[in-house]
Amino acid sequence: MKKLMAMLLVGVLSASLLTGCGSAPADETNAPAAEDGTSEGTDAEGAGADGETYNVGIIQLVEHPALDAATEGFQDALKDKLGDNVTFDYQNAQGESTNCATISTKFVNDGVDLIMANATPALQSAAAATNEIPIVGTSVTDFITAEVVNSNEAPGTNVTGVSDLAPVDEQIALLQRVCPDITKVAVVYCSSEANSVYQADLAAQYLGDAGIEYEVYTAADSNEVQAVITTAISECDCVYIPTDNTFADNMEIVKNVTLPAGIPVICGEENMCGSGGLATLSISYYDLGYKAGEMAYEILVNGADPATTPIGFVSDGIVAKYNPEVAESINWTIPEDLVAIEKEEE
Repeated sequence: MKKLMAMLLVGVLSASLLTGCGSAPADETNAPAAEDGTSEGTDAEGAGADGETYNVGIIQLVEHPALDAATEGFQDALKDKLGDNVTFDYQNAQGESTNCATISTKFVNDGVDLIMANATPALQSAAAATNEIPIVGTSVTDFITAEVVNSNEAPGTNVTGVSDLAPVDEQIALLQRVCPDITKVAVVYCSSEANSVYQADLAAQYLGDAGIEYEVYTAADSNEVQAVITTAISECDCVYIPTDNTFADNMEIVKNVTLPAGIPVICGEENMCGSGGLATLSISYYDLGYKAGEMAYEILVNGADPATTPIGFVSDGIVAKYNPEVAESINWTIPEDLVAIEKEEE
């Protein structure tokens, strides 16, 4: 009887072991469930190696048409290439550098796969927050002046991107064509923006080379825009404003001061011109952002290293344009080859 009981016990234990081995394959039982109920390692959309998802943080310094267009272009480029496998955490800093720093820290803590920094202060904050997460800058005039790369050809850091530097020498040549009888030019910009300082220095150089008298006027922030532009037009008969975020965000104030005085404003960017300037020679900020998005794709998907990815430039599609409403308002004759900026339908 004892031998019979022992044999029955061995049989039961063997059956239970076989039952355990006959359960689902290890790669299914060991895979943790995803939030949508699927398991990691399966072919579900957005999961596993075949459909890896990417989380991209976007810091935009301030909301105005040029930066908005760059962000749109950036997102479109990645969505065109990745479809639903990319998500964006868009954050607007409302023109405050302290907000840029807070947002950058948030992205680092969240462990985003890449940061897109739209405008120089946003880029500088992102670069200060991490030297590991790849950063792609856009709407940045000079990455070297911003002190985030070693050179345009070989950045040498976790930062690369696309410059919005327009040909300032050609903008000054346009100023001479559109305003042939001017006697003194006011170069106006925000002194806290490194990108504007760089462009203003170039503008001063080219104006000097052309024998045109000029004066430089700076605003520390948006609160000083009206006072600075009022002083500038009292002493000069033409205004040049580079691609400056502070003035771009306050072109309505500029227009309200310069239009009644009949003073022409030459802008560094089309959206600024459309909001109150007279003429511009501008790159496309949508194209700028799209190119940055293509760069981000190469980093995320194909393993491109920002340190060895040269800074990009947008040289195509630069067209001399003018604002027909402003030209009519100040009764200004525009060269026939300039293209009218079309007003967007509301």
